[in-house]
Amino acid sequence: MSQWVVLVGRLADLDNSATPHKMMTSRDYLARPALFRGQRPKIINLSRTYAYQSRGYYASLLAEARGHRIIPSVETMIDLSEKKLYENALPELDSVLRKACDKGEAPVSPIRIYFGYSSDHRLERFAKLVFDWFRAPALDIHLEPNAATTTIRRIGFSTLGKLDETEMSRLYAAMERYTGREWRAAKTKTPAKYTFATLYDPREELPPSSVDTLKHWARVAARLGVDVEPITRKDLPRLANFDALFIRETTSISNHTYRFARRAMQEGMPVIDDPISMIRCTNKVYLNELMAANAVACPPSLMIAGREDFKRAADELGFPMVLKIPDGSFSRGVKKVDDFAGLEKLAGAWLEDSDLLIAQKFMPTKFDWRIGVLGGEPLFSVQYLMAKSHWQIINHETGGRPMEGGFKSFSLGETPPHVLDAGLRAARCIGDGLYGVDLKETDDGVFVIEVNDNPNLEHGVEDSIEKDEVWTRLTRWFVDRIVR
Repeated sequence: MSQWVVLVGRLADLDNSATPHKMMTSRDYLARPALFRGQRPKIINLSRTYAYQSRGYYASLLAEARGHRIIPSVETMIDLSEKKLYENALPELDSVLRKACDKGEAPVSPIRIYFGYSSDHRLERFAKLVFDWFRAPALDIHLEPNAATTTIRRIGFSTLGKLDETEMSRLYAAMERYTGREWRAAKTKTPAKYTFATLYDPREELPPSSVDTLKHWARVAARLGVDVEPITRKDLPRLANFDALFIRETTSISNHTYRFARRAMQEGMPVIDDPISMIRCTNKVYLNELMAANAVACPPSLMIAGREDFKRAADELGFPMVLKIPDGSFSRGVKKVDDFAGLEKLAGAWLEDSDLLIAQKFMPTKFDWRIGVLGGEPLFSVQYLMAKSHWQIINHETGGRPMEGGFKSFSLGETPPHVLDAGLRAARCIGDGLYGVDLKETDDGVFVIEVNDNPNLEHGVEDSIEKDEVWTRLTRWFVDRIVR
């Protein structure tokens, strides 16, 4: 694990006995660029000011250039320099703050938050949300005076030199909680060089990887000097204590998985799925436009924005036709309509919740190809068979547990080159992470159906041919990006 370093304006600003971490002035840090060469320290910048071109500002700026992980980042400093730069965060923050104070007195202004913690127990969720938006050691939330409702007027950094003894004690306690973590007993004689967090939901019905699969990866990663530790949505505050993040929950930009990905990126941690890939892959409207712009073959498609598009869809695509909502996953939000009446009924209902839908030509096949791509190179190749008596690989309309079809794995060498090529071209349009490209192979060619940002990786399925090479390459992908 990387060490923690605390930067201060003057050594007298902080009680050295109050923290076990290395402490140094921002002046010394700036003057000694080779001090942590070959290391990747995690730095807490407690400079007296973060003003533009101050030492505190340059400490965060050069930390990023040196490959060190630091809070606050220069981006956070800039965001908080003017209200107009962070006003997009205020509606969500105001809403959570009002709920917290709904049945009691308004908190005293300013609300002081240290590392996502508040001394007012009512504001626990609010404090974590503020820290998620603006990752800084100490923040002051100023409220509108004499307002009818509790409303944020301004957000700014707390000034370390103005904190009294009580506030300094709270800062120390919050810093200890932020940097602390529970260590598991080592399973090998050689301590792990890195520790990866794996975000999962033990209650998810169709997770991208099962718990047993994650345990298998942990065993492979341990041979490479990596400790894999499972975390859940409650562990966001301690994410910075890890070196990398692998998200093994179904992702959505509207839930905590996106918040975890965003936080990891802010920390400078390699992450799968990264937030950009999540944004691109979770919306089928965007994917359809992206593939078309890059000349990647997809089934004939068109967007439906209203009832006036129904007839055009029927004329151009014919029936049966496939309808998709923009952000469905695991075959959810994807349905087949057999005639115009079915189109009117289903699309009419879905348009009440979504401004756009995707209509696609129906291409029946006995299986879908799934090409796994990691870092722009093929990782695995599988055929997913259609669920029994169904046209998709997962049947959600059983009235009970979803029914899945079988699978047939292939070595990368056995996979038809034109299938591999289509999968690689589609994935490279998205990014450099891990993707699962779904394709249909027909007499007319190979067509990309979807690019998944967190594809299934199940031990005994996707790795049944390439074996542990899949998990070794995954581990090395993270390690390579840590040491860059």
